[in-house]
Amino acid sequence: MITTDEIRLICPVCGRELIKNEKSYSCKKRHSFDIARQGYVNLLPVQNKHSLSPGDTKAMLSARRNFLDKEYYLPLCSDIADMIKKYSPSQRPVIIDSGSGEGYYTVQLKEQCNAVCMGVDIAKEASKMSCSRDKEILWAVATASHIPVEDNSADVVTAVFSLFMNDEYARVLKEGGIVVEVTAGSKHLTELKQIIYDEVFEQNKKPSSFGEQYSLITQEDRVFGIDIGRQDLEALLMMTPHSHRISREQSERIEKIDNIRITVNYIVRVLKKKEKGS
Repeated sequence: MITTDEIRLICPVCGRELIKNEKSYSCKKRHSFDIARQGYVNLLPVQNKHSLSPGDTKAMLSARRNFLDKEYYLPLCSDIADMIKKYSPSQRPVIIDSGSGEGYYTVQLKEQCNAVCMGVDIAKEASKMSCSRDKEILWAVATASHIPVEDNSADVVTAVFSLFMNDEYARVLKEGGIVVEVTAGSKHLTELKQIIYDEVFEQNKKPSSFGEQYSLITQEDRVFGIDIGRQDLEALLMMTPHSHRISREQSERIEKIDNIRITVNYIVRVLKKKEKGS
């Protein structure tokens, strides 16, 4: 059995080591965090929350699970796993999946890379949903800007369609550790946009800049197509920011679609944390 003993949690309040007890984690300053009955731990202090229920809603997460479970994005998962196996400093890496959502990518990476994994997401509902996928993964409610693990403790950080947190990823990575980041490419979901918007502008998307802590190992633009029906198209829309922007009239256009081929275009980038003195 793969265990999470190699993932060293820290208290989100004082930064001291967290010790796992039977039903909670606690530090020497007596800050305590209960392990939910589903298996996750909430390490998001109130002061780090910007709303009552931050992150994706239950409806968005359910739509994502329904879509991803049909393995439309399996080529993307395999691409990330290949990068980890090729560039990770460890044959059995400790992976922190930042913005792990309902856990699809995290579980795939654990299985494909024989990894010890932690999924971090700001939405409590995401961690709750993730627990039903895999009990051997450490699921935590936390923000990517304050990942509750010790410095220099992870071999890999993955960020799949989530914000790139330059300094925080560098803090938690070991020297020589890597970030594998996936961002949307210029042609990503073009056909979906053409349905719901009256005009679609040409884009030239690029990943964000990175700091001096890293060196660029590789950056590649990938494209593949998926054939989906209306129900899965609606789930895909719910996964994107476009679902918050469309009118009823634009939604009705999707309801008239029986089947469509959608372009999946993403940029996968691998950054390596520099060793001291390099």
